[in-house]
Amino acid sequence: MTLVSTEWLNDNLSKVKILDASWHLSTDRNGFKEYQKQHIENAIFFDLDKYSNQRKDLPHNHFLPEKKEWEATLSKSGISNNDRVIIYDNSDLISSCRCWFQFIYFGHPLNLISILNGGFKKWKLENRKVTNRETKAIPTKYLAKENIHLVKNKFKIDENIKKKEFALIDARSKSRFLGLVLEPRPNVRSGSIENSKCLPFSECINPKDNTFLNKKNLEEKFKSLGIVNNKVVFTCGSSVTASVLGVAYSLINNTYMPTIYVGSWSEYGKK
Repeated sequence: MTLVSTEWLNDNLSKVKILDASWHLSTDRNGFKEYQKQHIENAIFFDLDKYSNQRKDLPHNHFLPEKKEWEATLSKSGISNNDRVIIYDNSDLISSCRCWFQFIYFGHPLNLISILNGGFKKWKLENRKVTNRETKAIPTKYLAKENIHLVKNKFKIDENIKKKEFALIDARSKSRFLGLVLEPRPNVRSGSIENSKCLPFSECINPKDNTFLNKKNLEEKFKSLGIVNNKVVFTCGSSVTASVLGVAYSLINNTYMPTIYVGSWSEYGKK
């Protein structure tokens, strides 16, 4: 199951590996410092910035790490190939979805990787137990296997403009998609990729508790864009919120494997 409830996690805290994948675009917030103050019991902090392959010419853009780097990261974090892993975050960007995508890209079994629906926001709203004790990981030997078909590069995106083999859905706000506002990243022009469509990731999330909309409402969102099959790729500014749409679509289509243009607009829209 892609999502687990706060109630389910509360009942299974000692039976799973828990990762706090909080990441904030705003420099006023620091995910690790927030983790140090309070987090879900047994959770290990997963630094999405550190554990992604960032290209310096594309600020805040989360490219996938090398396979060996990912294996080292998970081994150091105490994650085994057969572990049941639950990911949550304390971020309005829903960064746990990007972490979930990386696990799937590197071959962790789909039935063993899930996102906490509502994340830390819902957990705290329900007054569930938190701690400031940092969890110590016992090193393992993790082995990854890349699913390279889950990632599109700029060449494939350009090729698709002519061939139209898949629909490209942008998770940014409509004002950014339409080029009505400046991009938050330096040296990136305003606008969007030709022939792409827009579904702001926030429209798939309940703002009160950060849970995903129910299946019926999500189906309506995607059908309004003409999306009815597996030929869909998601993009955004830095490929974090594109993963939110990847999760949302997998909730209504259990045969869909999330596919993302990792470079996203910070690569495509670079001046």
